[in-house]
Amino acid sequence: MNKYYTRACNFYFGTISKKNIKKKLSIPLNGNSLISFDKVEIINREKNKIINIKDINKLKKNLKIKIKKDLKNIKKKKSFKKLNLTEIPILMGIVNITPDSFSDGGKYNHKNLAVKHINNLLSNGAKIIDIGGESTRPGANDISPTKEWNRIESVLKTLKNKSCFVSLDTRKSFVMKRASKIKVDLINDVSGLDYDPETINYLKKTKKPFVIHHMKGTPKNMQNKPSYKNVILDIYDFFETKLKYIRNKGIKHNNIILDPGIGFGKNLKHNITLLKNISIFHSLGLPIMLGLSRKRFIKEISKENDTKERLGGTVSSCIQSYLQGVQIFRVHNVKEINQAFKVFKELQN
Repeated sequence: MNKYYTRACNFYFGTISKKNIKKKLSIPLNGNSLISFDKVEIINREKNKIINIKDINKLKKNLKIKIKKDLKNIKKKKSFKKLNLTEIPILMGIVNITPDSFSDGGKYNHKNLAVKHINNLLSNGAKIIDIGGESTRPGANDISPTKEWNRIESVLKTLKNKSCFVSLDTRKSFVMKRASKIKVDLINDVSGLDYDPETINYLKKTKKPFVIHHMKGTPKNMQNKPSYKNVILDIYDFFETKLKYIRNKGIKHNNIILDPGIGFGKNLKHNITLLKNISIFHSLGLPIMLGLSRKRFIKEISKENDTKERLGGTVSSCIQSYLQGVQIFRVHNVKEINQAFKVFKELQN
């Protein structure tokens, strides 16, 4: 039996979106009247077709039931513990307390430098601070849980009395448990909860919000000729399977974010295909996060126009993804990305 997938498409923004919703010409995405859509792409592994929402009732019964179920997830208002998903995009500021991260390794290894950086991120519009003590760049080796914890402990302690939302970028339950005694609002495990078998038990016990991140392989080998039958549908199926697994493990809350893992076990074609079709993941009913900042795909597209911070490519890919309703962006240059979004959103109204 063919499995079908639903992707919202043909989006409207700002005042045009509001007018179309009022006339019942389009459907609000995630309950947000400032972004809506009037078409869906119906996909299976053999073919796809785009139809207007008004034609859904003309579909065969079983397919119509499936599409309407997906639409319910796509249009429902999203909620998340301590985050306001009605005001998007939400910027997650990156704090790598590592000597070897791909872009900023070594810049914030000292506590004072890291704290100054965090304060700058917050003042420039970051709603989430993502702290990590282990590099997961392509080719990176694992480090011990103790070494990782020692890198982040003192910085994490400085956030104890701050009101900011803290994300912990780690694959290790040892680090999660230690950090939880200080301050953690979100677990951001790039392994998709697969690296450490104890992680799922920790999440069940603490009921912590978390990210389901997709990565093919490990940081050490993920870029060794990654392949997919269909990158969009394969990752969609991965999320579905993972959600079923965590529900069976007794985790019932919906404080879960989906991150398709741009650059994590994907080549240029995979990354571009994902970004062009990222709105497919809305039908899973959970918020979407993307880490696009300074990624290699920007260099591969821009070629001789590549720059150290790849700010132009980061801005353009973030806005393109926002145009498909992505809610959260993990970025280095919070001030500049925030400025870009403010100007873009004003011009849409």
